[in-house]
Amino acid sequence: MDSILFQATLYLAAMVIAVPLSVRLGLGSVLGYLIAGIALAPILHRTGTDPHDLQQIAEFGVVMMLFLIGLELDPRGLWDMREKLVGLGGSQVLLSIVVIAGGALIFGLPWQQALAVGLIFALSSTAIVLQTLTEKGLLRTTGGRSSFSVLLMQDIAVIPMLALMPLLATAPDAALSPDGSIMRPGLEVEALDGMSLIEGLPGWGVTLVTIAAIAAVIVGGRFLTRPLFRFIHMARLREIYTAVALVIVVGIAFLMVLVGLTPALGAFVAGVVLANSEFKHELKANIEPFKGLMLGLFFITVGAGINFDMLLSDPLTILALTLAVMIAKGMILYGIGLGFGLRGRDQWLFTLGLAQAGEFGLVLISYAISQRVLPDPIGEVLLLVVALSMLFTPLFFILYEILSRRSQDHPEADGPAPDTIDRQESIIIAGTGRFGQVVNRMLHLSGFKTVVLDSDLATIQLLRRFGYHGFFGDPTRPELLHAAGLAEAKVLVVTMDDRQDTLRLVEYARSIRPDLHIVARAYDRVHTYELYKAGANDIVREMFDSSLRAARYVLENIGLTEYEAHEVQAAFYRHDRQTLRELAGLWQPGVPLAKNEAYVARAKELNSNLETALATQLDTAELPDDSAEEDADEADSRRQPRRRLDGIG
Repeated sequence: MDSILFQATLYLAAMVIAVPLSVRLGLGSVLGYLIAGIALAPILHRTGTDPHDLQQIAEFGVVMMLFLIGLELDPRGLWDMREKLVGLGGSQVLLSIVVIAGGALIFGLPWQQALAVGLIFALSSTAIVLQTLTEKGLLRTTGGRSSFSVLLMQDIAVIPMLALMPLLATAPDAALSPDGSIMRPGLEVEALDGMSLIEGLPGWGVTLVTIAAIAAVIVGGRFLTRPLFRFIHMARLREIYTAVALVIVVGIAFLMVLVGLTPALGAFVAGVVLANSEFKHELKANIEPFKGLMLGLFFITVGAGINFDMLLSDPLTILALTLAVMIAKGMILYGIGLGFGLRGRDQWLFTLGLAQAGEFGLVLISYAISQRVLPDPIGEVLLLVVALSMLFTPLFFILYEILSRRSQDHPEADGPAPDTIDRQESIIIAGTGRFGQVVNRMLHLSGFKTVVLDSDLATIQLLRRFGYHGFFGDPTRPELLHAAGLAEAKVLVVTMDDRQDTLRLVEYARSIRPDLHIVARAYDRVHTYELYKAGANDIVREMFDSSLRAARYVLENIGLTEYEAHEVQAAFYRHDRQTLRELAGLWQPGVPLAKNEAYVARAKELNSNLETALATQLDTAELPDDSAEEDADEADSRRQPRRRLDGIG
């Protein structure tokens, strides 16, 4: 107990001292954690404490991070990323394996060991890269999204790499540890003795059990989380929600270990399954603090685990190997980025951000040593190279920032920098196209001031030409929203063209400001359901009101009086709003409306009710008193085609 308290005090004190200093100096939190680990290494060595013991627990920070990443996606989002996943990610993994394995062959390693080295260094650090991209607000840039696609593909590729590694072994008893137990790695996590679900099974049995485990995660996420959260809601205790969130992540991680898969992949799949759940924000809020703390602890253990004795014994060779790996990966990434249209700052972010080796490389090295693919001396060198490359990564991000600042004034830069927002108002308008301009004009004419954000520079310049002020920048970037006054604003109006950007912005604003009133523009009925679920208060379908007016004009010119047409329009409007609310409960994310039987059946019933309601409305409609004075000439003119200025546009 005393030892645990001593270690906890050391790690937390190092965090508190080193990380704020690193952030204050502009070096980022990741480098602060790594430096804290390096500073702790001599103390841990003197007290006989092994940082790798704690690293097995700290690596759950990576698992939690991938779970949260999955929560931000959905199956449709993954499908939309398929080209980058397969193209960018697949080509990076394959080319890195070929080039690095070829270099290892040149240095005289057998082909089995050379291929293992290629597999190890083909992977980058998901933890460091995503943490840094998130901190610097770069995850939503083109370069950030491309980097995320590659990292996701690498995490998926870990599974076949683990399956391939034993085939490269030359000793028949390679899979046994010294005590004779089966070694099955996850993310540096081993199943308890006698608890493996695949031990002793034939190949087809292992495949079936693995598929069943993944299916259990998907089915459980879809159908069991809702009754589970309803059950614990009765307790009305915040800590129970936190416990359930941890049970979901840790339980899935353990299940993946039992079937020989990486727990990080299982957590990611669970996150994707729960991305459309109404409990998404609750899960995120409960997991986020643990993720941040354990990721920081993981980075400290990486820094503390660097073998400086080996480094000092032959520093030139170790540093040369590290830089050679990073330069080789950087050249591959640069070429792939060019092939996929990345330019300027996005190209440098993609190249410099992914040039390191990563935490899954540490897993593969340990597994390769246990499987007798790599001898211990080579494994120790590779562990040191991976750790050093992770240590250099924050420095590469600093280099990116220097190159990025220089590229802003370069004619080939990928776009101007966003404006500096120097004022805040109670109304923020995100997006000022044809829709947002009308909203902005009406608010200004009513005496209210707004802060307008738009990512189209030409639109902002046109706005300024006509006397309206706006700021150029991506409204989905958190730092711009906060600079515009998100913390104090009363109303956020989201009128952007891109439906996914609109959805992400509404979700983010609602998670930060539960009390904020959000008015959002919806593309269609499905988008309305998505925005409703994301937390928008008032949702306006962009074509709905104008379509109602057009239909009313048709009714007026086909034989109905203006009053009758108005009453039909009002009845249709009221019924559609009621229908929309009711059908929102039957809508299923990811399921086309035409294939949702319950939705289709209820929609037919409601449409039938609408026909009856409209017929009744026409039968009972009474004209105002002055309508009785309408003469024959006015009746004839009502049947003639008319042009209305308010009907144009």
